Amino acid sequence: MTAKTMTATAPEKKIGPKIKTALPGPNAKRVLAGDQRLISPSYTRSYPLVAKSGRGIVVTDVDGNEFYDFSAGIAVTSTGHCHPEVVAAIQKQAAELIHMSGTDFYYESMVQLADRLSKIAPMPGPHKIYYGNSGAEAIECALKLARYHTKRPNIIAFFGAFHGRTMGALSLTASKPQQRRRFSPLMPGVTHVPYPDLYRGRPDAAQDSDAFALSCARFIEEKLFKTTLPPEEVAAIFVEPVQGEGGYVVAPTIFMQELRRICDRHGILLVLDEVQSGAGRTGKWWAVEHTGVEPDMICIAKGIASGMPLGITLTRSEIMDWVPGSHASTFGGNPICIAAALATLDVIEKEHLLDHSAEVGTHMLKRMSTWPTKLKLVGDVRGRGLRARSDRRARLRARRSVPRLRPQHHPPLPPAGSHKRGVGCCDGCPRRVHPASRKVIRACPVLPKPRAKPRGEAEGAGTVTLTLRPRPRSENGIHCSLRRNDIKFYFDFVLHLNRPTRDPYGSDAKAALLQRCGAAVVAIL
Repeated sequence: MTAKTMTATAPEKKIGPKIKTALPGPNAKRVLAGDQRLISPSYTRSYPLVAKSGRGIVVTDVDGNEFYDFSAGIAVTSTGHCHPEVVAAIQKQAAELIHMSGTDFYYESMVQLADRLSKIAPMPGPHKIYYGNSGAEAIECALKLARYHTKRPNIIAFFGAFHGRTMGALSLTASKPQQRRRFSPLMPGVTHVPYPDLYRGRPDAAQDSDAFALSCARFIEEKLFKTTLPPEEVAAIFVEPVQGEGGYVVAPTIFMQELRRICDRHGILLVLDEVQSGAGRTGKWWAVEHTGVEPDMICIAKGIASGMPLGITLTRSEIMDWVPGSHASTFGGNPICIAAALATLDVIEKEHLLDHSAEVGTHMLKRMSTWPTKLKLVGDVRGRGLRARSDRRARLRARRSVPRLRPQHHPPLPPAGSHKRGVGCCDGCPRRVHPASRKVIRACPVLPKPRAKPRGEAEGAGTVTLTLRPRPRSENGIHCSLRRNDIKFYFDFVLHLNRPTRDPYGSDAKAALLQRCGAAVVAIL
């Protein structure tokens, strides 16, 4: 008897966001109504997304709609939402001990995590570590410690910086007036100086990049120290190696080296805010490592614990010389948060996410690097690792016919259907970021696990098919679906004009927008 072999073609599995209801859905509307009634209006919401669960890059809302999160929970879920190893570590620790207060007693895990962090610190040891609950708390600790150790009162920070919203951290922040409005007087003794934004900061675009970067650093010594601020009264310089709210502006190496020289010459501490750029996001453990500069202190939070609240201030041992009672936090170093951080470090190391972040980031920037020459709206592309940004061309700001990615003034909720295809949570809401970022697209995804190539897949094999169609005129947008090999991607463009017109999306405008959006999607892939 001859055996018969039967084969059947399996139905194609659709990959991408899955939207089941109008957005927001009925359950989400109920939550949003309660939120408007009960929750502080100071929060800066981007979308009417009411999250219920998350796995990897996928976030599911209370109505069962699935979204792709390209902000990693605002640069927090570095290993993806609910990574199994992180969840297991949290569950195990929660069953053993939730809290005893590490400020009054001791946890073994506090020492274990400190030892792990010391081994990957961007400056030589020995080190000492303080545990808090957030990035702002890590900054507050660094502020107090800098003043305590140096016995000096003044601090230097940079325009465009964001260091937090508590009063000390807010005094360093200089990215948006609303963050400081009606909260004065802030902490005295803070002076802000220019940060080297090579695209928007140079008065003369023809000026040499290194010369401009050096001029920003030397402004401190050549102008500030000779006019209004005695250098012997400066405790620290606080700087982000990659500004976040300032627009993903990467500090040039020569700028960071000059800051280090100034600090060494005048006995000033160099404090690095790695809250958003650390924990592997740029392809190294810390963004400052790309420059070779060794800081005196670094502030860590966000991605270090994959979503659990943990802030860390790490410094050289001789600097953390304060006595008991000088600074503490009841919940700082919570056992569950530390367990999550230890698991996060394990995942990043075992899954080689540093290498993968560098590889994917390089690929993104390489593909995006041609945008300024191909796309009229794009003036600059920059980033480091999995922090990438495209910047709208400055010279087009005054052209009223140029479409915006978002309106300047948001309604309480985005227009119905603005994230209809489920690509949501994108970092860069104009209400939340520096005004310059109203003209940018920022990408800050999770640090993905490397995907092995299928057997027999040749380099460059496969085809790319792009389908573009205008969305209904009432929704003011364009929907794109793209297929590459077996995977289908969805993109959603919600476009707004600076002034209303009777027919802003006429046939000619639609054709131009389709061409522009299509070029952008193909370029990044």
